[in-house]
Amino acid sequence: MSSKAPGTLLKYEKTTVARVHATAYRVMYVSTGIDGKNVAVTGMVFVPPTAAPTSGRDVVTWSHGTNGMGDICAPSTNYTDEDLTTVPHASLNALLAQGWVVTASDYQGEGTPPDLLPYLVGGISGDNTIDIVLAAHQLSAADTSKHYVVWGHSEGGQTAMFAWKAGATYGARHGFTMLGAVAGAPPTQFASIYAFLETSPYRFYLYMATVGYNAAYGNAAVPLQQILTTKGIALIPTLQKGCFTYLENTLDKYTYSQLIKQNPTQLASFAPILAENDPANFSSVPSVPLLIIQGGADEQIPVFTTQILYTHLCSLGANVERWIYPGLDHYGVIAVSTNDMVGWIAHRFASEAASESPAPVGVVGVQTESCGTPTTASAAN
Repeated sequence: MSSKAPGTLLKYEKTTVARVHATAYRVMYVSTGIDGKNVAVTGMVFVPPTAAPTSGRDVVTWSHGTNGMGDICAPSTNYTDEDLTTVPHASLNALLAQGWVVTASDYQGEGTPPDLLPYLVGGISGDNTIDIVLAAHQLSAADTSKHYVVWGHSEGGQTAMFAWKAGATYGARHGFTMLGAVAGAPPTQFASIYAFLETSPYRFYLYMATVGYNAAYGNAAVPLQQILTTKGIALIPTLQKGCFTYLENTLDKYTYSQLIKQNPTQLASFAPILAENDPANFSSVPSVPLLIIQGGADEQIPVFTTQILYTHLCSLGANVERWIYPGLDHYGVIAVSTNDMVGWIAHRFASEAASESPAPVGVVGVQTESCGTPTTASAAN
């Protein structure tokens, strides 16, 4: 594996995916994993039925949200299960209807046993999301251009942020050009999110993140014996047995204190890890346009955290827009914002400035910012 460069397509097979308007291919490719080592990663490539332009089909690379940590949770194993894909099929079809190829990485650890997903390690999933674009270019049936946009939500929003950060370097190898990135509800301000989730129905995310960081950084940096209770350690094999709904049902019957005995954000060895994986700590930004989308009633990622992220990125000179959809929750915002996002992506592929993008109209009163004064977009309904 080490002899093959990241982005190399290893193998592929045509498969059938119900309700998706495309020819689907399950692929395996090389990407950069833990400790910078090359690893095999799986994923999907969706090719629309329309003929490719002479320049090739542009690509939207989708980074999935929280669906679990085991290899059985790989979206490519069952793309009809939206619990695994974390994206409505209507949203995927809206991208395909534009004539774009859609790629979707499983990420390292999902689809490639025996290791667990290094959950919320943004650099790894970001590289995985970029490398599948390079791999798809080697699939002759896809007939792709070298232009792409990244889109992800939740865990995938963090992934999109890290792919965006690497767009001008890692993402620009072999002449590929990232033209934009869309980050839906990206996790940021981790200490605040940690406190927010401790008593929520999504507290099992904290357990997943602890084990995921341990998988990536080792026990010296993430000492499980100090962080998890005896029960918490005993339940680690559970993470290989099922995906989101299974983990929710299995783990959320325990209180936070039954699984976690010490807040890891307070450990000195853990602080650098959180800082490394929080996009609010980026010290430089690319020129690639970025769009942040979130529901105003998000019950998993506090809206104020993406406001802080937006302000920080603007202070660095980033080209950022932020759209907040009032009344919509964490996942409900995806379907409602899809058409608005498709318009934004179309402008990126047309090489038009972000300021020329059509205003979001998915609901009345979408709050928009573009590194400046917040405005209210008009709505068609």
